[in-house]
Amino acid sequence: MAAGAWTDRWVRLRGHRVLVRTSAAVDGATPIVHVHGFAISGRSLMPTAERLVGTAQNLVPDLPGYGRSEDWEQTLGIPALAGALEELLDVLGHEKVVLLGNSMGCAVALELAHSSPDRVERLVLVSPAGGVHNQPFARAITQLARDGLRESPRMARSAVPDYLRFGPLNALSLFSELTRFPALERFLGVEVPALAVIGSRDPLMPEPRRVAELARLADGQMSFVLVEGAAHAMNFSHPGELAHVVRSWLAGVPIVDDPDEPGLTRVLHLARR
Repeated sequence: MAAGAWTDRWVRLRGHRVLVRTSAAVDGATPIVHVHGFAISGRSLMPTAERLVGTAQNLVPDLPGYGRSEDWEQTLGIPALAGALEELLDVLGHEKVVLLGNSMGCAVALELAHSSPDRVERLVLVSPAGGVHNQPFARAITQLARDGLRESPRMARSAVPDYLRFGPLNALSLFSELTRFPALERFLGVEVPALAVIGSRDPLMPEPRRVAELARLADGQMSFVLVEGAAHAMNFSHPGELAHVVRSWLAGVPIVDDPDEPGLTRVLHLARR
């Protein structure tokens, strides 16, 4: 999508400037809000967001303290980020949205869906990190290091400056909070239609067999898709396939592999109750 199709919009939350990248509105379609992971900015989500232009209006914020948005007085934890995201929706005038999170962005999206389910029409959880599979903290650090070797080197051009700006101590503190987040409880208790998308090469996710077990525990509102060949940052590495999955799910049509996306990526449906 051409760069001119997007507008950088600056809004104020509690006196601080927050950046929101915005595409054109689409009549009759609920806006999609993309929620980035810890220590990184919304730039990492743009490859997928650009491919969803025309499906709905896409909003890609840099959450407070991330990317080009101003720092707040302290680093916000997951519940506080969910609260700030809801405030942002109020400022932007969106009563209901589709939330599309990646990594820690899934925890923020789940927290908002838990506290204010009336604000969330649907929920897309891409590589939903956090909770028992990422415990203890040393295990999570090892998983994160393994994932770094599996991601596209091209991502470093945006990720490294974001990490340096956020700061290593802030990143470690928030990552530790993410490992303690009650992801499973929020995951199984979600009250809105939700789609979980995981990559077969993501070391921060349970193996597909365990995901299938979780699928059987989830109620009928939760759907699961496995993208073969993807690691954790699927929004950046497999944007075409992910956008195709999201479009299909939002439209209520069967999710199948996108023949226009070359490579080894395939979409598999995991059995659920």
